[in-house]
Amino acid sequence: MKKAIAVDWLDKYGGAERVVSSMTKIFQFETCYTLVNRMSTKDQNLVFSNNKIKIKNSLLQLFKSKFRYLFFLFPYFIKKIKVDKSVELIISSSFSVAKGIKKTNTNQIHISYIQARNQRYLWDKDGIYFGRKARFLLSPILELLKKIDIKQASSPDYLIANSRFVQNWIKETYKLNSEIIYPPVDVERFKLQKKKENYFVSACRLEPYKRVDLIVEAFNKSKENLVIIGSGSQENYLKKIASNNIKFIEYSNSSVVYKYVSKAKAFIHAGIEDFGIAPVEAQACGTPVIAIKKGGLKETVIENKTGVFFGDQDSNAILEAINRFNKIDFDYEFIRNESLKYSKSNFESKLKDFVKSKTANDKR
Repeated sequence: MKKAIAVDWLDKYGGAERVVSSMTKIFQFETCYTLVNRMSTKDQNLVFSNNKIKIKNSLLQLFKSKFRYLFFLFPYFIKKIKVDKSVELIISSSFSVAKGIKKTNTNQIHISYIQARNQRYLWDKDGIYFGRKARFLLSPILELLKKIDIKQASSPDYLIANSRFVQNWIKETYKLNSEIIYPPVDVERFKLQKKKENYFVSACRLEPYKRVDLIVEAFNKSKENLVIIGSGSQENYLKKIASNNIKFIEYSNSSVVYKYVSKAKAFIHAGIEDFGIAPVEAQACGTPVIAIKKGGLKETVIENKTGVFFGDQDSNAILEAINRFNKIDFDYEFIRNESLKYSKSNFESKLKDFVKSKTANDKR
């Protein structure tokens, strides 16, 4: 069976790309279809497990690093990508528009793994992506894009959600059913570390929706030590507002993340995640998690057992959660054992079985 994968774009290596890496290991794709490829050769080797794979881009490639400014054209260009007619199985990994890639013959089967609430900037109700004035001016375009997004969500034959949170969002937004397969976490790389040191850690892309600004604000009011691992558009701003008890480490590889996360008192996360791989990696090290009680983390963190929740995206709520955390004696082995259900082997086995069941039963 000839197989191809479709992804939104190739840029930096992160959580979504780790999922694609596991998919590639299972299915040995020959071709990857994407809007834009801005990824280094080193990261491409990580994503595609060093396999030789043809990468086919859209015309958005011409806009290089500025392609995101043309977000309103993403649905058009994904629809225009022509999949080779000899491909029998298309798997799309979608956090934006990849699910909208069109089949080129009726015998093709398209299965889409929904990595997140797609095109969050369209559905954002909290003003994270657009200010009030910009949203008002863009509202006609955004409303049109919502309709297109709903239509393109019906392009795949089958949808897989990466969490119950995303499954509920798909049902509410697209009125479509989906199966849940949790994404792969490299629990073997993130080994148990019982000796913790006197600091907290956060690791993520430094972008507005991650709400690292709230964590910085909380620790500006605290004497506790904090290490922030990551890079992104807010990096300079966050460094500017941070006090001396906050240290920044640029992400380079998972070994750097493990070095700091494994020995931390706790991992702190303030963003609403669709699943949240990094907090599960922390738990694989036996490191408890302090997080917002919303999104996918409600499924992966057990209150007062593997971590502590706070209810609102607010710096004072984070501080209050830290105070509660400091009064709890956590069992690091229990925390690690709870993380093992999200292993790469579990993901690969479940995805392989899902695809096998759908392709075997297909009558086309």
